[in-house]
Amino acid sequence: MAGFGTSDIKEREKEEGGDKNINTLESHAVIRTEGGEVGQSSSERDMAPATGNSIHRSGSRPQLDLSKAAIQGNFEERDPTILLPNQSDDLSHLALDIGGSLIKLVYFSRHEGQSIDDKRKKTLKERLGISKGSRRSYPVLGGRLHFVKFETNKINECLDFIYSKQLHRGGMDARIWNPDAPTNESSVIKATGGGAYKFADLFKERLGVSLDKEDEMNCLVSGANFLLKAIRHEAFTHMEGQKEFVQIDQNELFPYLLVNIGSGVSIIKVDGDGKFQRVSGTNVGGGTYWGLGKLLTKCKSFDELLELSQRGDNGAIDMLVGDIYGGMDYSKIAYLNALRFGLKRIYFGGFFIRGHAYTMDTISFAVQFWSNGDAQAMFLRHEGFLGALGAFMSYEKHGLDDLMVHHLVERFPVGGAYTGGKIHGPPLGDLNEKISWMEKFVQKGTEITAPAPMAPPGTTGLGGFEVPSSKGGTLRSDASALNIGVLHLVPTLEVFPLLADPKTYEPNTIDLSDHGELEYWFTVLSEHLPDLVDKAVASEGGTDDAKRRGDAFARAFSAHLARLMEEPAAYGKLGLANLLELREECLREFQFVDAYRSIKQRENEASLAVLADLLMELDSMSEEARLLTLIEGVLAANIFDWGSRACVDLYHKGTIIEIYRMSRNKMQRPWRVDDFDVFKERMLGSGDKKPRPHKRALLFVDNAGADVILGMLPLARELLRHGTEVVLVANSLPALNDVTAMELPEIVAESAKHCDILRRAAEAGGLLVDAMVSTLDGSKGNSSSVPLMVVENGCGGPCIDLRQVSSELAAAAKEADLVILEGMGRSLHTNFNAKFKCDALKLAMVKNRRLAQKLIQGNIYDCVCRYEPVS
Repeated sequence: MAGFGTSDIKEREKEEGGDKNINTLESHAVIRTEGGEVGQSSSERDMAPATGNSIHRSGSRPQLDLSKAAIQGNFEERDPTILLPNQSDDLSHLALDIGGSLIKLVYFSRHEGQSIDDKRKKTLKERLGISKGSRRSYPVLGGRLHFVKFETNKINECLDFIYSKQLHRGGMDARIWNPDAPTNESSVIKATGGGAYKFADLFKERLGVSLDKEDEMNCLVSGANFLLKAIRHEAFTHMEGQKEFVQIDQNELFPYLLVNIGSGVSIIKVDGDGKFQRVSGTNVGGGTYWGLGKLLTKCKSFDELLELSQRGDNGAIDMLVGDIYGGMDYSKIAYLNALRFGLKRIYFGGFFIRGHAYTMDTISFAVQFWSNGDAQAMFLRHEGFLGALGAFMSYEKHGLDDLMVHHLVERFPVGGAYTGGKIHGPPLGDLNEKISWMEKFVQKGTEITAPAPMAPPGTTGLGGFEVPSSKGGTLRSDASALNIGVLHLVPTLEVFPLLADPKTYEPNTIDLSDHGELEYWFTVLSEHLPDLVDKAVASEGGTDDAKRRGDAFARAFSAHLARLMEEPAAYGKLGLANLLELREECLREFQFVDAYRSIKQRENEASLAVLADLLMELDSMSEEARLLTLIEGVLAANIFDWGSRACVDLYHKGTIIEIYRMSRNKMQRPWRVDDFDVFKERMLGSGDKKPRPHKRALLFVDNAGADVILGMLPLARELLRHGTEVVLVANSLPALNDVTAMELPEIVAESAKHCDILRRAAEAGGLLVDAMVSTLDGSKGNSSSVPLMVVENGCGGPCIDLRQVSSELAAAAKEADLVILEGMGRSLHTNFNAKFKCDALKLAMVKNRRLAQKLIQGNIYDCVCRYEPVS
């Protein structure tokens, strides 16, 4: 759930409401109620085919409309972005898989922000050797993939949805930015499935577009290959109601057997990209089941029929039609094909499965039974969208082939659709509609319900976050269904190059698959929520609008927690880092960009006021005493963490400086984890032997205020004094009171007024672009000084997953031989067990009693100084 580049900052601000004149907020769901669909879209008479001047385009090879083309941004750039205001199909926005039972739709949206290309960034890129790169290498840069489903017998709803988002005309964004652009009567949409032929005339009549039919099997395989290669935990097993996500080794992906259960069933042996053969199948599948179900029951939807099937006795009547798709016979057909080709991995996909727990258990049991445990049935989170995704990839220049697993970030906005739930359809019109929806949530004990609101005139309907009701021990059939999020495509993210073994790296230290751990951390987050809302509302001036958004955020995040308590795997493999970033994403969704902004500013000012005295005290010490005092200072200053309840209580008992001094005075060695002596020997040597200084150190900083100013900056200063280049690594986006990469240059500039070492290094690192009016010694600076630099980490949460970091951090790491991780989030909650190719120092004060007990067998306020030299 993490990963941002610098260009994403303005993108997110715009998306989350920075430009309130543009409707960029969207959700991806609408609740289906007993009375029908909430928020039906505009009537058919409003959907006349698009008209206007057009340029002829080939159906499969889009041509460029160069009229009124203009260069965007700096004309001196080597590869400037060229805007094509009249071009709507240079990159596809939509693909469909129209089956006999369901329509699956994958669409693309682009919300690019302008990159921040100031002098400091330019200097940093030159020093780190980062090239700007060409946009043409990544045509999907900044874009997102969305997944929606409709029942085929309600195809008009699908057409309404496409029209409401203008996907057939290049997307809503294109029409907002350039509403006068001519429409294109020859627009083409890629489609697969039998309905691509059946409904071709309807699409032409209603939307004025042609359907370009793609081979169904080729689309299935392309979609499956992409998901298995690009989504880290796409595949999972399901036995006796328990999901376990499987990490697929890309070198061992092929061959595998793909069993797609849609309206019919296909069994495909896949040997590689574009290499496959259909080895078996039948036309008896989901369509037959749905048809028989409608005749035998009063069910009005496919999901309702599956829910009934769980309560039915398939031993008596076989309500699950096990003979057809997954009982004792059909899975045996699947296993025999796997045995025939020597395959151990069998992936089951198709919208017939739709996250239904009993269905997956039945299939898993059958495969295990017939193989005597040698083969394993696996399922896909995006199971029903294989064909639609493959059709999307059939467009030329879609760019998805170049993406790797670290390029994709999945996020779950309020209203994210289930694969197996009763949700689909149009987006919320704007933030106000989203808030209105959240205000209609009603909490009743352990059950959360959402009464259906009326759709305001002129909108495409309200969406919402439907939380499955949980009553006693009854499990709803869709309670175990997995949610489908929005895939953000961020090709600027990279794997941290200093990880010893990226394949075995696991960032999360806490195992949330343990129900006790899950319940504990959910309680912690719930108890912290009121204080967080207060801070968020205060950051926006305490206005009525801010209070309303704050209440909506609290309801939305509580709904996320309720959903995850019911099904911990609903959003994929769950770790504490994911949970904490989900909270920050939810804050941004309701336009709280920086909830602790004013608190950080106040603490920065208080800490800067005493920095000069601290530096003077440090300079009066011997080298050995100074190094110990510096590490003590980092640990003491790390007490300031607004994400910790214990620390929040401390804030009410004294000022920031009083708390810092108290923490310093209580520093007593040995610490709970104490490798200081080993680190000291590496830094200072022993006897007359002086060690070679580190070439470059990466300092992952944590909180604003005393933590960074009185803790990490003095340590950075000492490293600079030893001749080591220093790179301060900070968040790309705000999270709690963590300092950000955008805030650090100003902090360094203010700190440099008190220290010539910091000033010279900051100038060398491009942090002081404009010469300071006055300097400590009146000189112009020392060009030979080792540099002090600042890079963003690519994250927007209090933890860090080093499998997805910014390209500038990855570039800075290539010459680094020391990594210092500071703070609970980055060195304890995550990365405590991480191994690196270089020396690593992990520093933190533990502000959570349970974490201290489990991780270091200690207590609250114990300290960790863990030094791991490279062997």
